[in-house]
Amino acid sequence: MTDAYYDSLETRAPADREAALLAALPGLIAQAQRGAPAVAAQLAGVDAAGISSRAALAALPVVRKSELHERQQAARAAGGSGDVFGGFSAIGWRNQPRGGVGRGARRVFQSPGPIYEPEGEASDYWRMARAIYAAGFRAGDLVHNSFSYHLTPAGSMMETGAHALGCTVFAGGVGNTELQLQAMSELRPAGYIGTPSFLKIAVEKAAESGADITSLTKALVSGEAFPPSLRDWLAERGITAYQCYATADLGLIAYETSSRQGLVLDEGVIVEIVRPGTGDPVPEGDVGELVVTSLNADYPLVRFGTGDLSAVLPGTCPSGRTNTRIKGWMGRADQTTKVRGMFVHPGQVAAVLKRHPELGRARLVVEGEMANDRMTLKAELAAGIAAPEGLAARVADSIRDLTKLRGDVDLVPAGSLPNDGKVIEDARSYK
Repeated sequence: MTDAYYDSLETRAPADREAALLAALPGLIAQAQRGAPAVAAQLAGVDAAGISSRAALAALPVVRKSELHERQQAARAAGGSGDVFGGFSAIGWRNQPRGGVGRGARRVFQSPGPIYEPEGEASDYWRMARAIYAAGFRAGDLVHNSFSYHLTPAGSMMETGAHALGCTVFAGGVGNTELQLQAMSELRPAGYIGTPSFLKIAVEKAAESGADITSLTKALVSGEAFPPSLRDWLAERGITAYQCYATADLGLIAYETSSRQGLVLDEGVIVEIVRPGTGDPVPEGDVGELVVTSLNADYPLVRFGTGDLSAVLPGTCPSGRTNTRIKGWMGRADQTTKVRGMFVHPGQVAAVLKRHPELGRARLVVEGEMANDRMTLKAELAAGIAAPEGLAARVADSIRDLTKLRGDVDLVPAGSLPNDGKVIEDARSYK
């Protein structure tokens, strides 16, 4: 490790990184087909050796958290013969290695749903050390970890990453503010890891009670929004805080650097931004859903839809890291809504667009009052294309065919709609 960077991977040439990521894909696919039955079913008939490009990856189906939940539920219903991970994990218990991996899960966690996630035996299994290092933590630091150690993996995710850096960890967990303040004032940790809201509470309570927690000068926060106003508030009180984006399924996805210009992607994932409701990548810079392929042979999630919106930022990070940057969390991609008693999904809007290549981006706006809904599809004409006669009527027919609902069509010039990833806008009055 250099002083500025966790390792040399962060500054390698983008072409070298892309080549390495794509070279790892066929092996990941093959391992998933051998050891993870659900992924094998998802990729039935796929030649693993042929998945060596972005285009080939984009042709594979997107897996969503709802599918993990459904498959795990079905496995539990099957009793003792069921796979608690729903067939998505290539490892079971330590006495049940599968798929030639030859090892088992070290821990098992539960996320809301419930959905169960395995933690394998690899050091820094969730790859959090990179984000912790970027936040300024170094070997020998005492870290106060206020993420939950109960049921969910957040506490372990951060602790194993801190251990990989050579840090010592105080397992604060959640709640018990007074006891945690006592530990902070007596142990004098160098920094804090946890949610930004609890850090703010701790700082405020310390000011009220007179507890000295001025040893805290750095922080890595996650799990919640971290607005610039809170970042600045903490800085005024001597704490330099950075954020990261991670999930219980995938581990680290992206992390903030000293440049404060977006989040840099982790080196162990392949990220795509796709049109909500589809698996189709959007042009660079457009807002869409984050779809992640984790290069983790133990838990080989291929094209996992996070349900979160983001966009790629142009250029490289001023910090010197050369990986792609994203804007961070920009909302949820699942914009499903109910119109006149019928669910309308972003995928149906995408299906309408596929029927009409003359169209580019579109947004279905639902207006009126409940029980008196009206839909209007605002659709951009593709650049350089004039609206053919009767196009709006044909698009309206497609809307009715695919949603079983009537909708108006408003054809607008290319570039007219906001670049915010919104496919369905619910503008109704609920008064």
